[in-house]
Amino acid sequence: MDITQIFLDLAIILLFTKLFGMLMRKLGLPQVVGMVIAGLLIGPAIWSQFGWGAPIDPAPEEADFLDGIAEIGVVLILFSAGLETDVKELRRSGLKATLIAFGGVLVPMGLGFLVAVPFLGGFSALSDSAIRLDAIFVGVILAATSVGITVETLKEMGKLKGRVGTTILSAAIIDDVIGIVVLSIVLGFKDPSADPLKTILMTVLFFVCAIALGILLKLLFRFLSEKYDHTRRIPIFGLVVCFVFAFAAEKWFGIADITGAYVAGIILSSLKDTDYIDRKVDVNSYMIFSPVFFANIGIGASFDGFTLDLLWFALAFVGVGILGKIIGCGGVGKLCGNTWRESSIIGCGMIARGEVALVVCNKGIEGGLFAGTAINPVLPVIMLVIISSLLCPIFLKLLYKGDRSDGLPLQGASFDPPAQSTARPTEV
Repeated sequence: MDITQIFLDLAIILLFTKLFGMLMRKLGLPQVVGMVIAGLLIGPAIWSQFGWGAPIDPAPEEADFLDGIAEIGVVLILFSAGLETDVKELRRSGLKATLIAFGGVLVPMGLGFLVAVPFLGGFSALSDSAIRLDAIFVGVILAATSVGITVETLKEMGKLKGRVGTTILSAAIIDDVIGIVVLSIVLGFKDPSADPLKTILMTVLFFVCAIALGILLKLLFRFLSEKYDHTRRIPIFGLVVCFVFAFAAEKWFGIADITGAYVAGIILSSLKDTDYIDRKVDVNSYMIFSPVFFANIGIGASFDGFTLDLLWFALAFVGVGILGKIIGCGGVGKLCGNTWRESSIIGCGMIARGEVALVVCNKGIEGGLFAGTAINPVLPVIMLVIISSLLCPIFLKLLYKGDRSDGLPLQGASFDPPAQSTARPTEV
């Protein structure tokens, strides 16, 4: 491997991801969209169509190196998401937010599965376990929710701490937890010889062990926080926990490493030094690892297999991705006693997708899904992230137009949005 070439590749990646991230921010879109687009523009996907050399066209050894950095990036992203999860709000949110979250996972998963089947050979092809798993995983990608755009819009309108705003945020947090668990179970089936019961039992066993160990770790970190308040050793120890949990999840329990990282973050999410740990982790992630991860998605993309069928799939994928959240979350919200308007706001507030959808998509491809099929989900996911991020604030502002209610928090409750809702989008 030519290490000096890696230096140049990293320089190009960091420069272009930052520039395009800033541009997307100016346009009101998530910065991760700009990072993925930057990867497409500097990678071989577009340049190869004209027979030209791309700014970055890594050799196999260089590609493996970038993949390694990208994997660290995705682990840090999920660890940070876990740190920013408000566990107290999860406990406070109650049955309504939990049911809405389940609706927001199950309905998009079902619609995604149904949309994928015709493009994978029809229902007769589902007898092939690999095809069946591909179709299921399309739904898993659609289960993800990114609530950052929703938070910014609700804050702007003064509705963030209202009854409906609180429900959206609570449901989004629970949605992420459910989505990570489902991701782990589905990826556990990627091995054709996998025993479904064993996969589910190992997933449950991981969470049982994580909870038991988490209680001890929380006591240890509380002691360290008291003794070494705001010292750099605390975030370092936090990273140790993150990487050990990621390793254990993948190697010992056969589930996704990002699940281990996410659980590690949740375990450390209610400490006195949680915000300090998150800031330090975020600096490391934001400076190099996360940009490489998102750019690497674009760099690794290819238009060679692009067909009219893939375009139709992408359009259908985006459509059911948006409708699935509106129907699933809004429908359950209506069943829980909300008005039609409130239910519509809940459904539209959950449609935005971002980094989690990209992470899930990438983990599926890394796991060997969609190999040899007519479906490449990378471009459809990018389209969904862009379109849903644009539509979410438009729908919310239209639904709230002329409304002067829902400006007060729930009686007896106060809610501060999780840091993940506002931290990264402002870092330009």
